[in-house]
Amino acid sequence: MENMEQPEMLDGSREMSEEEIRNQREAVLSRIRLVWENRGLLLRVFVWSLLTSGLVVLLIPNRYEAVERLMPPDSQSTGTAMLGTLVARGGAPGLGALAGDLLGVKNSSALFAGILESRTVQDRLIEDFDLKKVYHESKIEDTRIALAKHSWVSDDRKSGIISIGVTDHDPRRAAAMAQAYVTELDRLVAQVSTSSARRERIFLEERLTAVKRELDGAAQKFSEFASKNTAIDIPAQGKAMVEAAATLQGQLIAAQSELSGLEAIYTDQNVRVRALRARVAELRTQLGKLGGEADPSAPIPAKKDPAAYPTIRQLPVLGVTYANLYRQTKIEETVYELLTQQYELAKVQEAKEIPSVKVLDAAVVPTKKTFPPRILFTTLGGLLGLACAVLWLSAKRHWGSIDPQDPGKQFALEVFETLREDSRRLAPATAALFRAIFKQNKDQGDEDAPESRDRALRQKGLSRAAGEGTD
Repeated sequence: MENMEQPEMLDGSREMSEEEIRNQREAVLSRIRLVWENRGLLLRVFVWSLLTSGLVVLLIPNRYEAVERLMPPDSQSTGTAMLGTLVARGGAPGLGALAGDLLGVKNSSALFAGILESRTVQDRLIEDFDLKKVYHESKIEDTRIALAKHSWVSDDRKSGIISIGVTDHDPRRAAAMAQAYVTELDRLVAQVSTSSARRERIFLEERLTAVKRELDGAAQKFSEFASKNTAIDIPAQGKAMVEAAATLQGQLIAAQSELSGLEAIYTDQNVRVRALRARVAELRTQLGKLGGEADPSAPIPAKKDPAAYPTIRQLPVLGVTYANLYRQTKIEETVYELLTQQYELAKVQEAKEIPSVKVLDAAVVPTKKTFPPRILFTTLGGLLGLACAVLWLSAKRHWGSIDPQDPGKQFALEVFETLREDSRRLAPATAALFRAIFKQNKDQGDEDAPESRDRALRQKGLSRAAGEGTD
């Protein structure tokens, strides 16, 4: 019965015999006994491992993390907005976002996250904070990789809040870099915006510049013409001059009638007759000046007195030029006013369409480090040292239990002896190589020393000469 095979269990494994259980228990007790017998050594190893790992952790520089959070942008893409409208009219909640993802329509939060991780933003931060020197990199590509490792960007799908985190050994630089990310995002969004309102605004700016230039030219021409010809308001001036000419004509007719009556009564030498003749002559002169030349075929004389107003005969000719210049000026003014209104509307529309960056939580200078966790690392180091000591004791006991005539043990001893002899033979050559390198560096330093002293003496002499010249 004892030689019968052990019955198999339902899962395919067989039951362990009492002898196997006894052997397994003895092996476990043997390991426990080994640990107990060397408890002093293991305690010392554990303490030394704690101290060593603690010193190593203290040498690791601290890292601080600054986080800045942004509100979700107000403006969404057109497709998402249309889907949101359809859902609001009768669709199920959340269908708009699902349909937007299916159609490839992304929100502005994902767009912002992509901009923050772009090469343009990275290069700007590398230049502003001199990150090549900070990360000890010589190439821009390696610096970008280091910056990507020290920063992260995430957007919450549900709330749309964008989080920007930067880790650095300097807490102030970490906060400044997180804020610089937001500044660059705001600048790039405004710079690369290609909306229709922006294109319209740029077009209106160009048209406003051109129309303003034309308006200034038309106003200058109109003012020069009006100043040169004393043409303040041709229609009003013409009406006033016709009324003045009619008044003078009436006064002239009355004076001529009175003169005819006096000439029939008195002689030509009569005082009243002579005075009335002078008055008639003066009225004719003023009427002639007001009306211009009496001969229609005669050319219009140029105005000799700049302060004099144009005559009635000059007003129609001046009125045509005056009306053209006045009409052109008014047209340019009307166009300029309309373009100005459209320009302001386009700026408002552009401001609405450009996603605005709104800071929810501004990055502040962190006061608590995020790396390294010294207590955890120290504890892990102590446990690792303890585990290595236990493994070493187990390996040592196992090595001692192997027969000295075992081929594997003899081969291992042979390999160990060979490596030790090789290391002893190469030790003098290695020491000689290090001494040669050290001597070369020392000689180079000695050669540079006189040059440094000469340079210092020259600078000292120049400083002394400058001081004497000042005295």
